Amino acid sequence: MIPPVFDYVRPSDLGEALRILKEREGEAKVLSGGYSLLPLMKLRLAQPALLVDLRDVGGLDAITRTGDEFQIGGRATHRRILEDAALGAALPIMPDAAAGIGDPQIRNWGTIGGSVAHADPSADWPAVLQALHASIVLQSADGERVVPARGFFIDTFVTGIEPTEILTEIRIPVPAGRTGGSYKKLERRAGDFSTVGAAVQMTLGADGRIGQIGIGLTAVGDAPFAATDAEDALRGAQPGDEMFRSAAGAASRQSRPANDSHGPAEYKRAMVIEMTFRALRAALARAQG
Repeated sequence: MIPPVFDYVRPSDLGEALRILKEREGEAKVLSGGYSLLPLMKLRLAQPALLVDLRDVGGLDAITRTGDEFQIGGRATHRRILEDAALGAALPIMPDAAAGIGDPQIRNWGTIGGSVAHADPSADWPAVLQALHASIVLQSADGERVVPARGFFIDTFVTGIEPTEILTEIRIPVPAGRTGGSYKKLERRAGDFSTVGAAVQMTLGADGRIGQIGIGLTAVGDAPFAATDAEDALRGAQPGDEMFRSAAGAASRQSRPANDSHGPAEYKRAMVIEMTFRALRAALARAQG
């Protein structure tokens, strides 16, 4: 299929882009890398009257660290995230996720902001950002607002972003002390969307027990979500395989997978246990190492 007729603009700066979105509220969609939106348009599942291409808008692709927080521009590509040494050293879960997204062409052009704003229920970044307790910066012509990643993903392809807003930045706190993270996903072929994906970020206290913990799951619900039951079970606990298996079971019970071409729901619930367990073990090894 081919998409219906639409208008196309390439604003030269952020202010112009925001003005257009306000003037054409409800009609326009933002185009970043295009690897999420364009396939939906070809299937006519999305039919915007206007595409606002951010390709010429500068200043939205940087990755910087300010104090104990990383700031990642919404137009930072998956490849840029994969290759950023400082980000990878502090938060290895980020290159974990970036390395498994699509193929080289998708990683070169696809952006983290596009993926997050699009909110495919099987996408990788939403689960990772929830595990990291990240925040999402949304800019409109009327100002800026910062919202937690937890609660931003509402339903299938539905987020808390307003039609007049652009996702300009993602902010990730860098935990202090002994910390580690990992992203594990089951996929039919390398680079596919997840059949099941589990993201874990863990910080150990001075006594070796689990202090801060974040677990995000993707592809097993109407939207990616934080496995809060598993987090509650782990917080303050002595880490180990038995505890991890128990928490992974809690994550599985919180999931709501559907039967589809990737497999039956029962199989996916079993894989939630396995992927969460693997991510917990890998995060622990990094925190201890």
